[in-house]
Amino acid sequence: MTAEDAYARLGETLERLAHAAGGSGRLADALDVDDLSLRAGVPEGIVRALLDGGRADETSVAERVRQRLELLRRTRRRPDGRRYSVEELAASAGVSRQTMSDWLTKGVPSLESADRLRRFFAQPPGFLTADEPEALDEALQPVLRGLEAESDPLAALRTPEILRLAARAPHVLPDALSSLSRWADMITRPDGPGTGPGCEGGGPTGGDCR
Repeated sequence: MTAEDAYARLGETLERLAHAAGGSGRLADALDVDDLSLRAGVPEGIVRALLDGGRADETSVAERVRQRLELLRRTRRRPDGRRYSVEELAASAGVSRQTMSDWLTKGVPSLESADRLRRFFAQPPGFLTADEPEALDEALQPVLRGLEAESDPLAALRTPEILRLAARAPHVLPDALSSLSRWADMITRPDGPGTGPGCEGGGPTGGDCR
């Protein structure tokens, strides 16, 4: 993905976020910038600038990898709460301690070692190398899905399966369509299936709906 493509995709995501959030106020003030910074591997100042429609200074892949490795070391802790040592990172990457030390200050891990490191820290593919707008866009996706689900309760029902079923509606017999409607109403009730009116007759096929 080119830098322009990444900015264009981020722009679309920001527009959708602003719409889902009601379009009032700055996104940087409405979102958890600190959490986004941690999940994207992008400094907070750059996250705020990107949320405001700005751009990040261009960085090399090596710079991004070093920055994100340092962020992971600083923010991801061992089960006992201590920071991971250089030796532990070296072991996870399959290299010597000296090589790992060099990567933290200069140079860049091989693709294989970088993939081992991001797996060690349970990060998504591309975490260490994605440029800033692409990394932030990835971190924003779960936020966007949550906001859109809140503003549109039916969003979760717009799956490929449901859309295919809806497309067949004009060709479904009236009685069958009525049964499907009652069944859909029954399974989407807050108190669960088996409690709605007309449940005595069961689901769309007449079976037991409990």
